[in-house]
Amino acid sequence: MSSVRDYGYREVPDREGGAAARGWWDDNADEYLDDHGGFLAGELRWGPEGLTESEARLLGDVAGRDVLEIGAGAAQCSRWLAEQGAHVVATDVSGAMLREGRDRAPAGAGVPLVQADARALPFAAASFDVVFTSFGAIPFVPDAARVHAEAARVLRAGGRWVFSVTHPLRWAFPDDPTAAGLTATRSYFDRRPYVETDDTGRVAYAEYHRTVGDHVREIAGAGLRLADLVEPEWPDWNTGVWGGWGPERGRRLPGTAVFVTHKD
Repeated sequence: MSSVRDYGYREVPDREGGAAARGWWDDNADEYLDDHGGFLAGELRWGPEGLTESEARLLGDVAGRDVLEIGAGAAQCSRWLAEQGAHVVATDVSGAMLREGRDRAPAGAGVPLVQADARALPFAAASFDVVFTSFGAIPFVPDAARVHAEAARVLRAGGRWVFSVTHPLRWAFPDDPTAAGLTATRSYFDRRPYVETDDTGRVAYAEYHRTVGDHVREIAGAGLRLADLVEPEWPDWNTGVWGGWGPERGRRLPGTAVFVTHKD
């Protein structure tokens, strides 16, 4: 695995930034799941705050419904939904994440796994009642409008597209879960991605910032209707730290935004 040579906020060619996610998640799947797999197991969580689908009910009644998860990682969310009676398919761009999900799944708890780019889903139009992702796909591509368009295409009329991302406000602050992360150091309107390059100069990781307005315009551009925007508060029970998320800062600033949309 190549080491990180440089990192920061800067423009990179869309082709390079958009292609980086697959390799990064392939290289880091095992370590990521070792660190966070316990927190993610056994429930659909919408973000590091710990808000669960059983609490929020953002997907509606999924029993008997056809559900697609994009950016599924190891498919923990999909497996939980299958236990609720949904007919679920999980997709991710990273083959390594999907393999880890298959290998780590409890016996008899598997769901269909498909390696696919969320910008070009290999499914027919109007195939699903619900499409969702928890922190998947959207942050890692420069052209998230294509993700929304694909979600809308494969949804049936009346279906839901629900996605969670880092709260856009958080991009103005350092990635620090302590009080040091409570002072804004960048412009909220600076849309340059966060980029890491490896020791060969290749873009190894890219994460893209969009304002709240950007997300809303992309939703509308896909012909979808925004029904709700959920900003989970940090709960008292959660004392864990996950990157820039933690209780000290989480009780003061939002860390996750969950957009609930409908296809009319």
